[in-house]
Amino acid sequence: MTERIFPLFLLTIFGWPFPNLAAEDKLAAEGEIVNKPEKTKEAPDSYSNGVIIQFHGVILPQLEWATNRKLDTAVEMGADLIILEIDSPGGALESTLNLATRLRDMRGTRTVAYIPDEALSGAAIVALACDDIVMGPLARLGDAGPVFQGEDALFRHAPEKIRSDLVRRVRDIATAKNRPPALAEAMVDFNLEVFRVDHKDTDETTYMSQQEIDSSDNPADWKKGPLVLESQKDSFLEVNGKRAVALQLAHAAVNNLDELNQRYPATRPSVVLVRNGADQAADILNLPFITGLILVVGLIALWFELSAPGVGIGGLVSGLCVTLFFWSRFLGGTAGWLEVILVVAGVAFLAVEVFVIPGFGIAGISGLLLLVSGTVMASQTQFIPQSERDMSDLGVSVMVLLASGGVAVIAAAALSRHFGSVPILNRLVLRAPSRDPDQAQEGDKGKPLVPVAAGHTVGVGDWGVAESPLRPAGKAVFGEEYVDVVTDGSFVSAGQQVRVIKISGNHIVVREIDE
Repeated sequence: MTERIFPLFLLTIFGWPFPNLAAEDKLAAEGEIVNKPEKTKEAPDSYSNGVIIQFHGVILPQLEWATNRKLDTAVEMGADLIILEIDSPGGALESTLNLATRLRDMRGTRTVAYIPDEALSGAAIVALACDDIVMGPLARLGDAGPVFQGEDALFRHAPEKIRSDLVRRVRDIATAKNRPPALAEAMVDFNLEVFRVDHKDTDETTYMSQQEIDSSDNPADWKKGPLVLESQKDSFLEVNGKRAVALQLAHAAVNNLDELNQRYPATRPSVVLVRNGADQAADILNLPFITGLILVVGLIALWFELSAPGVGIGGLVSGLCVTLFFWSRFLGGTAGWLEVILVVAGVAFLAVEVFVIPGFGIAGISGLLLLVSGTVMASQTQFIPQSERDMSDLGVSVMVLLASGGVAVIAAAALSRHFGSVPILNRLVLRAPSRDPDQAQEGDKGKPLVPVAAGHTVGVGDWGVAESPLRPAGKAVFGEEYVDVVTDGSFVSAGQQVRVIKISGNHIVVREIDE
């Protein structure tokens, strides 16, 4: 059955109102908050350089790379405190785990996950990878179990193979940050039940599953308490701010960012890094429709550039389109230098086929394959599909490329015939000076005229000689004048006679004349 991996977004249980930060000590005395985690010994009383990074929206490669860039910026600034403001329903599993791994392994700076509203699914895993978690009173954390969507559009639990690997990685993340791994596992395993347990000798309180108790060095040392209600079977663990603190998942609950800053004082105001114009532009340029439009414009401009020798506006426009395409893919996290090399190699192969080797053979086919491969690979994270979602992304990329190529061919053919009559574009066409001011822009016998030098013209039907090989562009001599021409697609050797068969704008099309 076709499967598609998605993070699970379910309806959540809303928590009850949580008191402000000043009331935490009272709650702890009354037993409402059990073993509230304290700051580690490494945490200073104040920070000299704090940075706040907004982590909002669905987790996709674009958000992953934007966050990585901001983390790089924070490190370059010498930040000793990074606050990740999370408001996300989750998203792509691969991007989630990449971000979680980086946050888990960061050294030299304290990372704090601030959750004012929600951090569900993959966003919960990202939060677990931070040193501290601080939540809003009614904020939600958890519900990170993967599911798949079948062809009937119904959601089902992901296969055991996927859940087992995710469980292992989530437990490792929680253990690295001194959080109960069983609670983290319960976020992704709907069958796991977690209990409060107390150590008989040390009065240590933590949360463990029955399997963990049984596999400990001395199971008799642990006194099993009540079941954590949120971990009951057939449900992924999800908690609000109050329960997260009570279950040792979060360090505190605050009402707003000001209270958070009071808990993590800094000698100067924290710098806020938000999604800038470049990030938003990358998101827009990565949309399939916009991508297709860029490819269409770039292909049409490239066709016009190859139709005439030299470098003109067509080359500049096509170069701009290529730059926009790869720039957006680099920022979106789907492209690398490999894709750029493939596209450049494809263009080189096609240039060799057009200007060096007559006809169309291995070089041309190889160039097309390299161009297609590089373009498709630059539009997705997995070139070889690993799941139904990857297959869908591959299909969209290929469809956009094919549709863009078809539209570009049709548009180029239409423009080549009516280039001189298209508004604005007709200003790019050179007009022949008329011999008579009252005469229209036509030569004798109604032939269209194209100026090649002052006082001279070449018209349809004129004969000349190819001065250089025409593959398909080159130079031909008509009388004593040298003219830039293109063939109708065939290769013409130097010295062969040619005849002008068509003049479209400033393009003079010739065909070889047999002896």
